[in-house]
Amino acid sequence: MAEDQNDEMLNEENGNQETITKVTGMYKDWFLDYASYVILERAVPAIEDGFKPVQRRIMHSMKDLDDGRYNKVANIVGHTMQYHPHGDASIADAMVQIGQKDLLIDTQGNWGNILTGDSAAASRYIEARLSKFALDVVYNPKITEWQASYDGRRKEPINLPVMFPLLLAQGGEGIAVGLSTKILPHNFIELIEASVKHLKGKRFTLYPDFPTAGIADISNYNDGLRGGKVRVRAKISQVDKNTLAITEIPFGTTTSSLIDSVLKANDKGKIKIKKIEDNTAAEVEILIHLPSGLSPDKTIDALYAFTACETSISPLGCVIEDNKPLFIGVTEMLRRSTDNTVQLLKQELGIKLGEFEEQWHFASLERIFIENRIYRDIEEEETWEGVIKAIDKGLQPHIKHLKRAVTEEDIVRLTEIRIKRISKFDIDKAQQKIEALEDQIAEVKNHLSNLIDYAIAYFERLKKDYGEGKERKTELRVFDDVDATKVVIRNTKLYVNRDEGFIGTSLKRDEYVCDCSDIDDIIVFTQEGKMMVTKVDSKTFVGKNIIHVAVFKKKDKRTIYNMIYRDGKKGPSYVKRFAVTSITRDREYDMTNGNSGSVVWYFSANPNGEAEVVTVLLRQVGSIKKLKWDLDFADILIKGRSSKGNLVTKYSIKRIELKEKGVSTLKPRKIWFDDTVQRLNVDDRGELIGEFRGEDRLLIITQSGIVKTIIPELTTHFDSDMIVLEKWIPKKPISAIYYDGEKERYYVKRFLIEQEGKEETFISGHPDSQLEIVSTDWRPMAEVEFTKERGKDRKPNMQVNLEEFIAVKGINALGNQLTKEKINQINLLDPLPFEAPEEVHADELEVVDEETVSIDLEDKKSEEKLEQPKNDSSDKKEDDDGLDTGGSGQVTLF
Repeated sequence: MAEDQNDEMLNEENGNQETITKVTGMYKDWFLDYASYVILERAVPAIEDGFKPVQRRIMHSMKDLDDGRYNKVANIVGHTMQYHPHGDASIADAMVQIGQKDLLIDTQGNWGNILTGDSAAASRYIEARLSKFALDVVYNPKITEWQASYDGRRKEPINLPVMFPLLLAQGGEGIAVGLSTKILPHNFIELIEASVKHLKGKRFTLYPDFPTAGIADISNYNDGLRGGKVRVRAKISQVDKNTLAITEIPFGTTTSSLIDSVLKANDKGKIKIKKIEDNTAAEVEILIHLPSGLSPDKTIDALYAFTACETSISPLGCVIEDNKPLFIGVTEMLRRSTDNTVQLLKQELGIKLGEFEEQWHFASLERIFIENRIYRDIEEEETWEGVIKAIDKGLQPHIKHLKRAVTEEDIVRLTEIRIKRISKFDIDKAQQKIEALEDQIAEVKNHLSNLIDYAIAYFERLKKDYGEGKERKTELRVFDDVDATKVVIRNTKLYVNRDEGFIGTSLKRDEYVCDCSDIDDIIVFTQEGKMMVTKVDSKTFVGKNIIHVAVFKKKDKRTIYNMIYRDGKKGPSYVKRFAVTSITRDREYDMTNGNSGSVVWYFSANPNGEAEVVTVLLRQVGSIKKLKWDLDFADILIKGRSSKGNLVTKYSIKRIELKEKGVSTLKPRKIWFDDTVQRLNVDDRGELIGEFRGEDRLLIITQSGIVKTIIPELTTHFDSDMIVLEKWIPKKPISAIYYDGEKERYYVKRFLIEQEGKEETFISGHPDSQLEIVSTDWRPMAEVEFTKERGKDRKPNMQVNLEEFIAVKGINALGNQLTKEKINQINLLDPLPFEAPEEVHADELEVVDEETVSIDLEDKKSEEKLEQPKNDSSDKKEDDDGLDTGGSGQVTLF
């Protein structure tokens, strides 16, 4: 301050009329005040009642105006401005948000649509009133603490006495200065049940439930604290082979924003769609039409990977307590809310008890006053003091049973009793009133002494009165991660310049390799035995003399590379088979023994582990007797990519020729079904379905009577009413008992699937028809329990051997009638023993994971020379080197 005064004096001495004032301190204080104001008065809800200040003032204003009829929202907004020192637009927006949550406000008119994102009509056109739930749990003036409004003219509540975890039911979001909050909405019924569990001392867990429904993965919810994450997905179903339907959307999105994201992904080539229709009204319905030949299952995964059909929400539990921000989880929020409700109920009961006792006290005084005719004692009194004393004196002999002393105010009330009331006073009715009050007092005292039980009954009443129609909307499920590279549409073309060593999407004058996407990885092998995996780009140098290039699939254990190479310039030649499952991108790997001058003689890439037969031809050098023999790759073990391999020959190879194409040497692929995520996998998660070869299929049967067989793809989505999922055995019959709605009879049928890949219905199409039981056992047994007729004994249960009951017929056959009697229920029994025919398989070799292979370069087996057959003299005259491109597939010979 002294420095500021010196500056001002200096300016005055110099004749300068301007003054210099430092504002550093002011900015510091002002910013802190502003930040505190925004945090406490605008953005963050209070933990006591779950309201932000604007919401609390709206609810208070609605109570002021409440008369049971609808009020114009514009009128409510205007009334709220008496308490809220901000514009009408912010108040109207906040009120619309409360109304759209359909809990506290009974709305009328166009209040917008949270599904489509349509805004509400102007506040002068829409109306509102408090809901019955709000009137029940939000208000009680007798236990409300009050404060002066911003201008001091009115009183407003500090906190409303909300007796329900309202903040968790509605959720809340706000951005303040330096902090924010995002509390997700939870299910109404589950909150009540959790409150009851807390009151009973039991543990509970809360998960969000969104008004837009959808599917949520809450495995990383973290109790709503910072660092948690909730993944939400749209519910997508397959209408037919060319149409998908979105019937529920993720929280935080609208149908408009979701459609925009789908169109944007289509424009970028991530997905491919024909057209999209928005038929949303009261319920979401977005139809996505696909081009013919496109996999619906893969498109569903692509929608989750590249559009707003899957979003991630990061919760952050922050509330205001004692005028300070507090970061807590939803479990602690519910505990505090429930404990606060118990205290509010205690206050409410205490007030009721005081009121009942006061009514009992005056009713007792009134009876004494009239029954004992004490009013006659005041006839001779001439002064007011004398009247009071006379009544007090007359009451004294009769007030020993009263619970408190008689005050002058009590006597004054007695003097105000009218003569008409005294003349018509009924002692019996007065006694009944006193006894009723005594019963009410006893009841309230009982509630106070059993406060927890009373609170539990209170929550149970809320559930009974208001829980109807508030069941959980969001389905909770653990999501299987979508590999974007497996579902993305291949929207570009890959080219290669083998001699110069370039690959890329812009080399259109060079050799075409395949279609790919812009997020794919590309694997490349060169003639020097080098391997590299790199990201798709317009033009990338990977090394000269490229012999193989393809799209790389991570963790692919089925693609097996067969290679014969020379170790060094004059070293021996080796053969090896390996898979490439994991790599470091853009790092060069040496597939040979690492010596300079190594060269690849033969290379092939086999997507199913095929093992071909090749002919090895040697140069005529010295006294070599065996110049030609066949080598079968099926005899070579599949090892890690770093293995040295088996010795082919120590002599110089002239060339290698493909003699015979190979067949798969891999074991059938084991496939599991993970019921948690409803997806297939090969990672030993869930229930093992079986071992599958290329031609094998899955059998799927649904409760609606639909049967189909499909090729087991890991991207397959399954219907929610699926009841059978197993490996399909074509000759194994399917047995079913179903109720025919048209004939009102039960029928038995057995059939084989004749058209694989086609979806067929095997029960009648009547709306009342339903599938009772279905079995894929060879010799199934069923038990029929009959309905008990009135006045008769129940018939004994009937066991049915379905194999003997009906022969195998066509899938469209009606079947044989089970019985004419009325049936109570049908149960499957254990099947009769049957020895299923064994499948005959070819020889199998197992893939050895490269992570588990221990490679010993000095291993005698890897150095063992392969047995060479006798020399074929017809090849002695061959002396040409060259390249033979005979055969098919990814085969390269040198």
